Amino acid sequence: MKRFFDLCLALVAGIVLLLPMFMVALAIKLTSRGPILYWSDRVGKDNTIFKMPKFRTMRVDTPVVATHLLINPGNYLTPIGNALRKSSLDELPQLFNIIIGDMSFVGPRPALFNQDELIAMRTQKGVQELMPGLTGWAQVNGRDELPITQKVHLDAEYKVRQSLWFDLHILWLTFVKVLRREGVAH
Repeated sequence: MKRFFDLCLALVAGIVLLLPMFMVALAIKLTSRGPILYWSDRVGKDNTIFKMPKFRTMRVDTPVVATHLLINPGNYLTPIGNALRKSSLDELPQLFNIIIGDMSFVGPRPALFNQDELIAMRTQKGVQELMPGLTGWAQVNGRDELPITQKVHLDAEYKVRQSLWFDLHILWLTFVKVLRREGVAH
């Protein structure tokens, strides 16, 4: 049921958001050099690596680490990068991952391949059994502001509580948080 819901919603969202995605792509191309999309290696279900796209918000010379590990992340943002991140528009290309089955709308956010501590802690709690999500229980409870231990706790709680109604609740909370631009540290 979850896969069917994800596929239907991703296809509808992809069609509805096609024009805004084109506008974002054009804005990126006009304001900075480099590719429109940034593809990162992420950890998916059962700790398998997959490629995840985002609209590029950072300069092409940015080190490949989690943003919170950069000394001054603002120095690496493209001219429209901050706006894309705060509005979460940079995440829209992940609809592709949902359509092909690498991700779900709701689940733990996929870790970067080099976030060893997060991956190990999630594996201890069995969270790696879940399909990673565009949004998740940890995101609506703090997003970038949460320490890793709290994220893993919330991911494990989601594993126990997951249901269609809980997913709908998380999607609604995500919509509200994105509109309010809450929880984005950089």
